Amino acid sequence: MRPLEVAVSLRRLPARVRTLAVVLPLAAVTLGLTGCEQEPSAADKAGPEPSVVAPGKPGEAAETLSAEEAKKAVGDDSPNSADFRYVRMMIEHHTQALEMTDLAEKHADATATKRLAERIAASQGPEIKALQGWLDLNEKNEKKEKGQDDASGHGSGHTPGHDHGSMPGMATEQQLEQLSKARGKAFDALFLKLMITHHQGAVTMATELLSEGNNVRVGEMANDVVAQQTAEIGRMRDL
Repeated sequence: MRPLEVAVSLRRLPARVRTLAVVLPLAAVTLGLTGCEQEPSAADKAGPEPSVVAPGKPGEAAETLSAEEAKKAVGDDSPNSADFRYVRMMIEHHTQALEMTDLAEKHADATATKRLAERIAASQGPEIKALQGWLDLNEKNEKKEKGQDDASGHGSGHTPGHDHGSMPGMATEQQLEQLSKARGKAFDALFLKLMITHHQGAVTMATELLSEGNNVRVGEMANDVVAQQTAEIGRMRDL
């Protein structure tokens, strides 16, 4: 049948039938074209690979790295012996500071001394938990790598046979006893003296870690100690 005859025949059909006669062939063509489209690949479905913007050195532009390139750039930050030693010692160091702040709450005379002790306790208490959490996790990982079980009991944060006197800034047992017996202004003066020395020791330990350690998280905690306790030393000297 010629095209003209087809058109004439369509005019003779009811309106509803004419519509179907035109739409159905068009739909068939559309479906045929759709079926010819290529299915998206797995890479297309996954989307673009995530990237990381690494800040450049002073005067240099930032650089966009793939996730794999960024991982290589960071390098291996597995904790070394300096990291473990610092964390174990700092747990003990902070614990003694809390013993001293407890005494200040009971025996200090000046309100400023009591408030300082409260601030020290409020910061070093959570720091002990963070240090202990890091130690527990990384000791377990270390034991797994060495094929050891987890029953050695070294997760307590204490170094076997460790002497408090070998940690910079630690008060001796005699000094702590003297502090516990002091009252009023005499307590304030001794507390500030011992705590300044204690903070200086913590800053020394943190500074050494920053030059010897390898773990990023431990380095961050050490930086916090340097910044916070250096500021507190200045405040104590002003009291």
